[in-house]
Amino acid sequence: MRGILLAGGAGTRLKPLTLVASKQLLPVYNKPMIYYPLSLLMLAGIRETLIITTPEEQPRFRALLGDGSRWGLSLDYATQDQPRGIAEALLIGGDFARGEPLCLVLGDNILYGHDLTRLLRGAAGNRGATVFCHPVRDPQRYGVVELDGAGRPVSLVEKPKEPKSNLAVIGLYMLDGAAAAHAAAIRPSARGELEITDVLQRYLAAGELGVVELGRGFAWFDAGTPDSLLETAEFVRTVEHRQGLPIACLEEIAWRMGFIDRAQLQRLADELGGIEYGRYLPALLAQAR
Repeated sequence: MRGILLAGGAGTRLKPLTLVASKQLLPVYNKPMIYYPLSLLMLAGIRETLIITTPEEQPRFRALLGDGSRWGLSLDYATQDQPRGIAEALLIGGDFARGEPLCLVLGDNILYGHDLTRLLRGAAGNRGATVFCHPVRDPQRYGVVELDGAGRPVSLVEKPKEPKSNLAVIGLYMLDGAAAAHAAAIRPSARGELEITDVLQRYLAAGELGVVELGRGFAWFDAGTPDSLLETAEFVRTVEHRQGLPIACLEEIAWRMGFIDRAQLQRLADELGGIEYGRYLPALLAQAR
């Protein structure tokens, strides 16, 4: 399975912050925002990822992440010159995916919860498409999935005026090798975008859409507004201070997943120096002896 991380867009809701930097490069407490969705792909066992950015911002993403080899990853880059919808990422990444299953994640989505690795890796092996959903107070703002009594999806509506459930589809999608073909078959919506909901509708109509419902033990943030960006940072800070365990620490995840060895983890720790983020890594190695 390969990963596609969509980090384009104009960041309109976060202006004037995004006049000087891409939304996905803004800090969420002590890490760039893009670390969080990238960590989800890593936890799913994905090492080959395509990062889609705007043409202007791509050099900054390359400067931050490079080719990914420091974490045992292979990162490629592509551009989306205008925000023409989430589903366009499947067309941009068509050659990269080469008809193989993929995981598409949005660059401003942050997910935290117990046993997340098991859920991600389990969904990666499903047939068709799998979406993750989370209860919200304002489902009118999201794509909403309705489930039957057995937990199977029966409808999927983008920003419904009268939602049939409070389950929002979050920006994390597991898709089979037909994803690009489905994206090529849809037409732009009234707002001129290729909607990921229309791609998922095709899977639903074929009886190939699965749903993973994330309950009380999970926290999901769409860090696309000033309030949600601050709320997310406060959540990460609180959890890390209370537990002493970092969220989305790419170095730790790479080591625990077997992408890098102890020697590389030590080198990464040395590069980070004596800052709090860096001090965690040597302690991790000492505990594992």
